[in-house]
Amino acid sequence: MPKRASPNLLLLCLFSLLAYGFLQLSCCYCSSSSSSSTTTTTREVVVVKRSEDENHNNKIKGMFVFGSSLVDNGNNNFLQVSMAKADYSPYGIDFPLGPSGRFTNGKNVIDLLGDKLKLGYYIPPFTNPSTKGTKVVHGVNYASGGSGILDDTGSLAGQVISLSQQMRNFEEVTLPDLNAQLGCSSRESLPNYLFVVGSGGNDYSFNYFLRKSSSSSSSNYTSIEAFTSNLITKLSGQLKRLYDMGGRKFVLMSLNPIGCTPMAKAMHLREKNNKGCNQKLNQAAHLFNTHLKSLVDVIKPRMPASNLVYVNSYKVIRDIIRNPSFTGFSDSSNPCCEVATTGVLCKRGGSTCTNRTHNVFFDGLHPTEAVNELIARNAYASNLENEVYPINIKELVRM
Repeated sequence: MPKRASPNLLLLCLFSLLAYGFLQLSCCYCSSSSSSSTTTTTREVVVVKRSEDENHNNKIKGMFVFGSSLVDNGNNNFLQVSMAKADYSPYGIDFPLGPSGRFTNGKNVIDLLGDKLKLGYYIPPFTNPSTKGTKVVHGVNYASGGSGILDDTGSLAGQVISLSQQMRNFEEVTLPDLNAQLGCSSRESLPNYLFVVGSGGNDYSFNYFLRKSSSSSSSNYTSIEAFTSNLITKLSGQLKRLYDMGGRKFVLMSLNPIGCTPMAKAMHLREKNNKGCNQKLNQAAHLFNTHLKSLVDVIKPRMPASNLVYVNSYKVIRDIIRNPSFTGFSDSSNPCCEVATTGVLCKRGGSTCTNRTHNVFFDGLHPTEAVNELIARNAYASNLENEVYPINIKELVRM
């Protein structure tokens, strides 16, 4: 009569199979640059088993997001003394999870890009204490409403997380955790992630022009050209920093036409008795965007094997404002929600417009989900270089 295998031997075999499966999973998140024949064979088997669409989407394992309120998904919720929060109604009125810290009625651009990439999950905010361990494997969002490229931008909002601090949070906290989870170095894993950066608008609205208006002498502030050059220099340094850590795929979000927000127009009306957009703010945003688009080409020699995409959200919103009905909008001037006395954020528990798909702006500063959808759609699939440059995100993730 044949001998039965001992329970200990069976357990050992089961453990070996589980460990082998985990190794396969970890390898899927690491770069395919390894020369090991065993690892290569395993990866080829995984690719064969996936459909073509699944293989295309799985070239990107997640996103790491940096910037301000336009891409923030709840980091400021956990900042005790921040006044730049959207964790209350009516924010999130159309979002599946309700008020979440997103500065809009529903999904923001990051959520909608995730949908188009078929990620299947929301990127967790860094400041949430639960964002650690396995939760960082698909990416983390570091963006903070009210923040800017400069460290002193956002002081009016109390506590915010500057872009440089966001980068430190990624490097010093998340990256060691990610390496431990995946079992490989960042230089192997990070090429499989998308790095999205959307910052700079607050540096103009709540820093440069605010200081300029309070200055008694024109000699006390720098020119807009020098200020913009400084922003781009600092931003390029942060991108190079991400590259040195292993990042290879970057998405750079342009500034919106910040002079056409309900807040900017209300201030312009009070100060200049002009009902139109604040063209000085728009010109500053356009100047920044021109430099940002050029940066895509300028920085390439310093970042070999990297690919950068510039997304022109300015054009999307500008085109809507010029001809709202063409894209299905009827109100491009007023906030959809009842705004607080500052004219920026929604009044807590305040009323909203009935059909939010017809409004360009949800509050005094931020676009509705309907506008975010158009921006995300262009970013992902447009073939026009004046909308996305030099390629779209769909092409980027295939590289």
